[in-house]
Amino acid sequence: MSDRPADADIATQLTRRRDALASAWRDAGGVVLIGAGTPINRPGRDDLTYLFEAHSEYLYLTDRNAPGGVLAFHPDDGWVDFTAPITVDDRLWSGAPDEDPTGPTTAELDGWLSARSGAPVIWLGSPPAGATHDPERAQELRYSLAAVRRRKDPVELARMRQAAAATAAAFAAAVPLLRAGVSEREVQIELEAEAFRHGAASMAYDTIVGGGPNAAVLHFMPTGRRFQADELVLIDAGAQYRGYASDITRTYPVGGAFAGLQQELHGVVHRAERAAIERCRPGVEWREIHRIAGLTIAEGLVAVGVLRGDPDELVESGAVWLFFPHGVGHLVGLGVRDAGGTPLRERRDVPRPYPNLRIDLPLEPGMVVTVEPGLYFVPAILCDPGHRDRHAEAVDWSMVDRLLGVGGVRIEDDVLITEDGAEVLTDAVPLLG
Repeated sequence: MSDRPADADIATQLTRRRDALASAWRDAGGVVLIGAGTPINRPGRDDLTYLFEAHSEYLYLTDRNAPGGVLAFHPDDGWVDFTAPITVDDRLWSGAPDEDPTGPTTAELDGWLSARSGAPVIWLGSPPAGATHDPERAQELRYSLAAVRRRKDPVELARMRQAAAATAAAFAAAVPLLRAGVSEREVQIELEAEAFRHGAASMAYDTIVGGGPNAAVLHFMPTGRRFQADELVLIDAGAQYRGYASDITRTYPVGGAFAGLQQELHGVVHRAERAAIERCRPGVEWREIHRIAGLTIAEGLVAVGVLRGDPDELVESGAVWLFFPHGVGHLVGLGVRDAGGTPLRERRDVPRPYPNLRIDLPLEPGMVVTVEPGLYFVPAILCDPGHRDRHAEAVDWSMVDRLLGVGGVRIEDDVLITEDGAEVLTDAVPLLG
């Protein structure tokens, strides 16, 4: 993989990011503190901690993945970067650098705040335990920070391309393993090892590998279950490079050949993904992308005989969402769930006509979104008597019963919104092996 962007490029982008926020926060009415966070102990595991990752808001503004730091902003003083002191234990146990950090340390933060007594404190990032502040004001500032973060700069895109390249290599290594008798866990191991060989610092999220009926579980954790002939295998995995994620899904047939209706179902999802990506351009509302994906899946399910009726009506009635029960995607970047910027819990609980939207924004140049339509045969949904009664005329339930063991199909790519359209950052990942 190519070298990381030059430090001069990073410094330029950090200045740009901070300048954009200084303009937005000039009237914040207090001191803004962004905490990196501290390692979290694993319950019942003595002194073991989870792998530390600085809070994304802190990392975005410092490019430093170190615990304990605090970045401060005051309208009169600008930005002040307080780093955690390095102790002898740090150097003994963690291999911290011999050089002490330059500039102020967090030991000086209380004195700095006292000199600005009377100014309210607003915490972002990861506040320390016991910190008090105004959560409503913090949420307002977080939205403005999210608005800056949504447009990816050249440094961020370079890192995302590194992550995508590592993921493409990982999928290419996994495809030949998709044979009868190989286990989900074995595929996970080889996929992740190949990502690390190609420069991944970590995986962006827990790798999903589900064979047969397990492919209908959206976040399935790989097990020792072995693939059987004529099954589908859904793989959802992404490498992470310097904090930046890729998020990719493919669905492959065991042994390299589709059986029965599998090819038609895979084709339905692929057409839905392509239709959604083609509509991705500046100014288009994300809910429109979701609607197009759902409409395309409805058309495909009518063509194969699972659904009956007009596709638009199947979208509005909710019949298609029985088979496509999640949002079409989300922002991705500094982490697999990037800065969405608006709360959507209330809408995610309403199934018609846009279930589980992760974002509700118009697309802008520089955004990177996942586009991930799916089609699943989930017994917990499709065997529900209420659904069967409500959609008795729209669904061929006898056909559904025959397909309950198929599992599911999902295809996902990371898509950069450009000035006049979109670029698929992950098109090097094999679609069918």
